Amino acid sequence: MASFRQYDIILLGATGYTGKLTAQYLQSITSGVSDAPRWAIAGRSQSKLGDLAAKLKSSGGTAPSTIVIPELTLPEVTKIAKTTKIILNTIGPYHKYSTPVVQACAESGTHYFDVTGETPWVREIIQKFEDTARRNKAVLIPEIGIESAPSDLVAFSAVKLIREVWDCGVMDMVSAVYELKSSGASGGTLATGLGLFDHYSAKELKESANPFCLSPVAQRDHRHTKNPAPTTYRKTVGQRVTGVWKYPLLGTLTTSITAGPNQAIVHRSAGKYPYYYGFNFNYAEYMAVNSEATGLLISWALMLLTVLLAFPPTRAIIKGFMKYKPGEGPTAESTKDNRFELRAVAVAEQLSRVPRKAFVNFVFEGGMYELTARLMVIGALTLLQNQDKVVKTHGFGFLTPSALGQEYIDSLDRAGVKIKAKQLGDIGSK
Repeated sequence: MASFRQYDIILLGATGYTGKLTAQYLQSITSGVSDAPRWAIAGRSQSKLGDLAAKLKSSGGTAPSTIVIPELTLPEVTKIAKTTKIILNTIGPYHKYSTPVVQACAESGTHYFDVTGETPWVREIIQKFEDTARRNKAVLIPEIGIESAPSDLVAFSAVKLIREVWDCGVMDMVSAVYELKSSGASGGTLATGLGLFDHYSAKELKESANPFCLSPVAQRDHRHTKNPAPTTYRKTVGQRVTGVWKYPLLGTLTTSITAGPNQAIVHRSAGKYPYYYGFNFNYAEYMAVNSEATGLLISWALMLLTVLLAFPPTRAIIKGFMKYKPGEGPTAESTKDNRFELRAVAVAEQLSRVPRKAFVNFVFEGGMYELTARLMVIGALTLLQNQDKVVKTHGFGFLTPSALGQEYIDSLDRAGVKIKAKQLGDIGSK
């Protein structure tokens, strides 16, 4: 990256639903700050950008610069990528529009963040642009929104605690969405989910459903167990068929619709650092329910939906009933009482009479897209402030949210995103 660039941050797709929330949050925490980052908003419509900039200025502080980018072609995106240190990309569906953005950042040495949950696409861009990004000293962190930063940070916090207390890695980690009080998905999120079935083959979708599909370690280190199975628990045949089971401290669990992307990102973190996470680390994510009947209903409904989505007429019908169009989503008023909590239990590698475990929870009070905005903005600011440390520890290329370290978690805490880890078991060996 060049030593000086005009901007620290450019927010791409700023006039969309998630983009506006991201712009509003970035404005709110940088307004009036003496060393605030230089930032700009970018999109296709000058009039929409102007309206947004005026609204941001009226909320306090200086309006960000505006940049019109008529088309998301590689030449157009490269022009703006070369003017900034970081691009925050909120333009989805990512598999449809954002590959040139990633390529431009990788080739220009520009750091990149997005809030996708499209595992097939993330797998594709890693394969295409990892070497280019490393060569040009770019840090790229996809999925730093509600998918999949909470899961990745919870796993990192559990591993960190177990390393500090017992000086060992983790064998198994089970997490559960304990509470998800949400006003619903935006039009863009729904369109993205449906679009994956149009864009990718059944084979590609199946490969991307593998929880280890983003993990690099199986190809790098022969000592790592390829796709390790859980060590400390086994599901019965009945539990596998129904999709419902129980786990200590987490209760009754069933299938989670967001588990796929989250598991893939966590296993990428673990795969990049097996000496830290443990060579047999396994992460599985579920949804907590109040009864086995509810769990069975949810699990089978999701299985049926997955089958039906394979047929284009089903997807067309669902699109016709979507509450929000792309670019629209829940109102601020409707999300005031929203809440998200993720709980997890990690089992240490060391065997003892009293099981050695870590319990972690992630809590946010507010809208899910507001959470996504905070996760991405604070992640970008953390990288700006700690780039040397992040790069020294993790290098360049495609990283995961947890690569931003404890500094990221501490900054999130100050922003109302709470991640707490506690020790379960004996007093420890250190």
